[in-house]
Amino acid sequence: QVQLVESGGGLVQPGGSLRLSCAIPGFPLGRYVAGWFRQAPGKEREAVSCLSTYIGTTRYADSVKGRFTISRDSAKNTVYLQMNSLKPEDTTVYYCAADRSYGQCRLGPDSYDNWGQGTQVTVSS
Repeated sequence: QVQLVESGGGLVQPGGSLRLSCAIPGFPLGRYVAGWFRQAPGKEREAVSCLSTYIGTTRYADSVKGRFTISRDSAKNTVYLQMNSLKPEDTTVYYCAADRSYGQCRLGPDSYDNWGQGTQVTVSS
């Protein structure tokens, strides 16, 4: 398993923006799927978004559609989550995950074996 490296969390006011980054070392370029998940204390880990680098498709949870955008920098093997119009209910720890795959990404956390350590996002005035 590979340890992914996340960054970019922090404190932001409601309506503000943050961009999370996830470095995915050692994965073949353009041949993996990656996802962002979040988990509040005492709750199950829920999907936010995922991306298929080979097929070039993205998927989003209904709760973030139109506000969050997942993207990648192929040269750096880094995946980003641009979060706009943040709400207090977006406050939690965000995790990235990845797996080698030519297929469609999945929004289920059980579909991934490689995870980051998590980064805290707090939306508060």
